[in-house]
Amino acid sequence: MKVSREIKITAGELEVKAWLNETNTATKILEILPISARVNLWGDEIYFPVPLDTGLENEKETVALGDIAYWPQGKAMCIFFGRTPVSKGEEIRPISPVNVIGRIEGEPKLLGKVKQEENITVETG
Repeated sequence: MKVSREIKITAGELEVKAWLNETNTATKILEILPISARVNLWGDEIYFPVPLDTGLENEKETVALGDIAYWPQGKAMCIFFGRTPVSKGEEIRPISPVNVIGRIEGEPKLLGKVKQEENITVETG
């Protein structure tokens, strides 16, 4: 039986659907769901700690709008809905390389409603 790779992300009143890709890192994240944590904001990036310690896999120094990534250096899940403080021009740049593990469905800019320290939950969806 194939496991669904759809997930649901909830923070405050906001609920978004997303999907995880077929990478080893994404599979490891899927295996530890649900995850609940407090949101940290860094520019137009949400990040929060996850109980996973794994290395770089097909790492990216820039990402696309709506990408979901695992940040090995910070042991955190990241959701990108715009530029970060280290972005140059229109690029979306994490502080250090990340493993892209999925994408948000719909309009990523809606994540701008999420507040610092708000609870966030990621679960199978």
